[in-house]
Amino acid sequence: MVMVSKDLFGTGKLIRAADLTLGPEACEPLVSMDTEDVVRFEVGLHECGNSMQVTDDALVYSTFLLHDPRPVGNLSIVRTNRAEIPIECRYPRQGNVSSQAILPTWLPFRTTVFSEEKLTFSLRLMEENWNAEKRSPTFHLGDAAHLQAEIHTGSHVPLRLFVDHCVATPTPDQNASPYHTIVDFHGCLVDGLTDASSAFKVPRPGPDTLQFTVDVFHFANDSRNTIYITCHLKVTLAEQDPDELNKACSFSKPSNSWFPVEGPADICQCCNKGDCGTPSHSRRQPHVVSQWSRSASRNRRHVTEEADVTVGPLIFLDRSGDHEVEHWALPSDTSVVLLGVGLAVVVSLTLTAVILVLTRRCRTASHPVSASE
Repeated sequence: MVMVSKDLFGTGKLIRAADLTLGPEACEPLVSMDTEDVVRFEVGLHECGNSMQVTDDALVYSTFLLHDPRPVGNLSIVRTNRAEIPIECRYPRQGNVSSQAILPTWLPFRTTVFSEEKLTFSLRLMEENWNAEKRSPTFHLGDAAHLQAEIHTGSHVPLRLFVDHCVATPTPDQNASPYHTIVDFHGCLVDGLTDASSAFKVPRPGPDTLQFTVDVFHFANDSRNTIYITCHLKVTLAEQDPDELNKACSFSKPSNSWFPVEGPADICQCCNKGDCGTPSHSRRQPHVVSQWSRSASRNRRHVTEEADVTVGPLIFLDRSGDHEVEHWALPSDTSVVLLGVGLAVVVSLTLTAVILVLTRRCRTASHPVSASE
């Protein structure tokens, strides 16, 4: 709706409705009484040749009002000027600009986005301070691997990430043997039950990130010095409370009990029983391998609503940590004996060299050279 004052120029001299048109297509105004002080146009946004422009924050519809005075009756004169007045209608892009009511049969926005938008999972080795990705995958026994699982949601509704299951193998195949289970029973970090200090980091950096440490190990009686860790990652709505099927629990040796990263403590009680609802995640699932080369680092993401993601290899520089230091040290008596033998060999070689030199000199002296006449 466009309303134009008949005192268009502010001079007190009224214009005639017949002298006004709207837009390039010269749409005419609504019929009005002579006694009214405004002229009305009622047209659609896309009518009368109006143009539309999209900016960062608005939809802009542009047109113009044309005042083209014509002589009245048999007169050949006019007393007002021809004028073209630009008109813009701006609508914010963040809201509903339609005059139609929102239909109640629409699906909720959250439901639509959750079902249609895919998610991106990642699993990375981090430096000890968690501030950057670890540059080298090398470790010594006794070190701790710092792992960070993430879900990249984009414009998705807020989600909470969980590590459902993790297994370590000497190859990228999570079904390989031997293997060692790190996380089991839908979020119980069972590796911390042994002599390790493996645990989830509390508190989380955010609902979409979960960090945990694993004390480094190697497989006994296996000559390979590499380990791959495959984790099954999944998400729930961030507003959903953690439960036995969706949790992150670590074992505390001082208190001899399990405790969660968030949520009530009783959600971890099933970790003691080894039964937290439905059967534990199978090792035989499709997965994505994360290689350590720089060129492949971008491929550590797997787009789905839940995924198995593999990080590795973790490389051990030596195996010296398998034995006690004293097993590798020689007894003090043996060291003394070896030192004495070494000195004796050096003295013997020196004496031999001296004798050889003296012998050659003696031979030279017993055969003098005579000069020719």
